[in-house]
Amino acid sequence: MSRRTFLGAGGAVLAAPRLAAAQGARVLRFVPQADLAVLDPVFTTASVTANHGFMVFDTLYGWDKDYQPQPQMAAGHRIEDDGLTWIITLRDGLRFHDGEPVRARDCVASIQRWGARDMFGQEVIARSHEIQAIDDKTLRFRLKTPFPRLAMALGKSSSNVPVIMPERLAKTSPNTQVTEMVGSGPYRFLAGERMAGARAVYARFDGYVPTPHGAPSRTAGPKIAHFDRVEWNIIPDQATAAGALMNGEVDWVESTSSDIAPMLGRSRDVTLSYSDDLYQVILRFNHLHPPFNNPAVRRALLGAISQEEMMQAAYGTDPKGWNAGTGIFTSDSPMASDAGLAPLKGKRDYAKVKRDLAAAGYANEKIVMLQAEDYPTLRAVAEVSAHVMRECGMNVESQSGDWGTVSTRRANREDITKGGWSAFCTGLSYSLDPSGHLGLRANGSKAWFGWPDSPKLEALRQEWFGAEGLEEQKRIGRAMQEVAMQEVPYIPLGEYRRLQAARADLSGFPAGAAYFWGVKRG
Repeated sequence: MSRRTFLGAGGAVLAAPRLAAAQGARVLRFVPQADLAVLDPVFTTASVTANHGFMVFDTLYGWDKDYQPQPQMAAGHRIEDDGLTWIITLRDGLRFHDGEPVRARDCVASIQRWGARDMFGQEVIARSHEIQAIDDKTLRFRLKTPFPRLAMALGKSSSNVPVIMPERLAKTSPNTQVTEMVGSGPYRFLAGERMAGARAVYARFDGYVPTPHGAPSRTAGPKIAHFDRVEWNIIPDQATAAGALMNGEVDWVESTSSDIAPMLGRSRDVTLSYSDDLYQVILRFNHLHPPFNNPAVRRALLGAISQEEMMQAAYGTDPKGWNAGTGIFTSDSPMASDAGLAPLKGKRDYAKVKRDLAAAGYANEKIVMLQAEDYPTLRAVAEVSAHVMRECGMNVESQSGDWGTVSTRRANREDITKGGWSAFCTGLSYSLDPSGHLGLRANGSKAWFGWPDSPKLEALRQEWFGAEGLEEQKRIGRAMQEVAMQEVPYIPLGEYRRLQAARADLSGFPAGAAYFWGVKRG
């Protein structure tokens, strides 16, 4: 199977459009990896919304380059009662974009709303007797059992970000999107300039007071905004985005492909760089409806998946860009191991998988594969996944849409006759351990899209939280992977590093995702 089969025989680079953007050193023009379809960073797991959320909002803690929590909106905390009480004090100078001061009750309401949707947040709520505002500057957690990872949870930088909103917005139902963007972050969202599918615009918040502690590192440390205005230009075609970058019509392309990289690399005005972080790519199943409500069907497909083919189709042949042979944790995690991975290794045998599917009871049920057309890498792995299933005798129909449509539709729990789905491919931004790993949560109706139900995985997850020491955590991580390879909440397709492109006069990019503090011209 060739990469060209799925990405198309290379064509001429499209001429970049003339983008109507303000000029000058104080404006940053950015091309995100997908359209900003949802504004609420608590409501969705989409990484583009998380990036937007960190511009507009702030969090009590931030993660540094080593994924350790550091005070951000918090001035600090103290722990009392043998770990059962945490008292967090807000630092001075915190103000929302509407001029109101940030108060502890805003934080309490925000944490409670986030805790209703996020898997790490659910742990916070479940382990808390009470979360209370003592006064305007102080909030208190009274815990049922000690929870040393509380600051880690409150600084979560991956999907479903625990941003702090004004209480009036945080009181919105967790099942309803917040659309009024009033945060206390380094940039204000200019709602009047938003054009869905085309543009989102931000202005520097002059009232933002960066934390005086530490150095900029991921979402921790001082967040210094060097631009007066940031414009997000939605350009789904990567060749068009590359042309705009080389012509100086945009400054930064969040994600480009290895196919286009050689062309960009020939320009003295452009720099290419891989992200520090590893992102996992997965094939996610709907566990509620046939055929993937049957674990034997899910398990049979392990023998058809080649991670090398998946990664080459999406990310090219540069060995710096991706890894294969990986399990449920990314290879930079202490939890990573080869436990239970034998079905993913060795020669792929479609005929055997077809027999295994028949033995599992697959009866030619129709499979709907969701495919994001404006997300080239995810489109590629979805196309390869659908092809592999067909080669194994499965009845697959690919249904395409933009990422916003796919990310909305995957919340539909109905069967495929009522707008539901069977499988989709996506990337996970945090697969280092069980605490924030979306794909491993297996608590049925409360789980992430796909809704797997595995008491074994859930019991091991709780055991991991209570483990003493890294070696015990690693043992539990191996056990979780062995269970996951039997019950198959998803199939790991490999892992990649995001390849970004930017004008050569930009510097100061923070580690991690597309964050906008620290970035400057010159």
